[in-house]
Amino acid sequence: MSCGRLLFVSSSPKTSRTRQVPKPWTFLTNHAHVLLCLAREPEGLLRDVAVEVGITERAVQRIVRDLEAEGYLHRKKEGRRNHYVMAEPKPLRHPIEAHRTTGDLLALIRR
Repeated sequence: MSCGRLLFVSSSPKTSRTRQVPKPWTFLTNHAHVLLCLAREPEGLLRDVAVEVGITERAVQRIVRDLEAEGYLHRKKEGRRNHYVMAEPKPLRHPIEAHRTTGDLLALIRR
């Protein structure tokens, strides 16, 4: 899944402009994508999660910190590697879906 933007550059001197192709949107946020990736592969490398989600490794690190800070995810150190453990299901953050939990989201996507 590619989430990057493509640039088109005209080769004509008259129209030597660059325009961006809009980034395709998705229904789930990067936070949800990272959570789903780590639920599926708890020993996964953040570098691999970044590639799968289509964001930078630094962005994945920030998201993991956010998820840990809010109690959605716990990190266990195992030697030099991290193992990510999903916390007990917690309500989703937006008021529209707050009646559902992370467990509901994971179950829905895993089907």
